[in-house]
Formats: sequence, structure tokens, C-alpha cells
Amino acid sequence: MARLPVVSGAEAVKVFEKAGWTIDRQRGSHVILVKDGHLATLSVPDHKELAKGTLRSLIRAAGLTTDDFESLAKD
Repeated sequence: MARLPVVSGAEAVKVFEKAGWTIDRQRGSHVILVKDGHLATLSVPDHKELAKGTLRSLIRAAGLTTDDFESLAKD
């Protein structure tokens, strides 16, 4: 398992967009992402740095692995 990178909320949103998620709306400091075929939505806090547990939970909810997330972040 790869170590989680330190990313901001905006950087995480960009990576999830590469994985097929789209921005649905923003409410306060949280960006809501949706994807066709997924019942769940992703609520990404727009913070300077995401907590590791929060990022890991978002990656899991998106149906990705940490390795997938890291490779998408490097592209």
C-alpha cells in the first residue's frame, strides 16, 4: 500500500475529476462530486491540507485504491 500524499482539497478534487467524478455543487467549504453509476457522493473539504483519514475515506468511497489515487495525482 502506498503512502498517502499530502494534498489540498482542490488538488484532491482534480484527481477525482480525472477518475471520472464531476463537480455537482459546492456548499460552504465542501465540494460535492458525483459520478454516474455510483449511489454515493464525495464531499471533499476545500482545506489547505486534507487529513489522512479523510483522504483515505474519500478514496475508498470513490472505489479507488491509494495506488490508483497516487498514479492519477502524478499524471
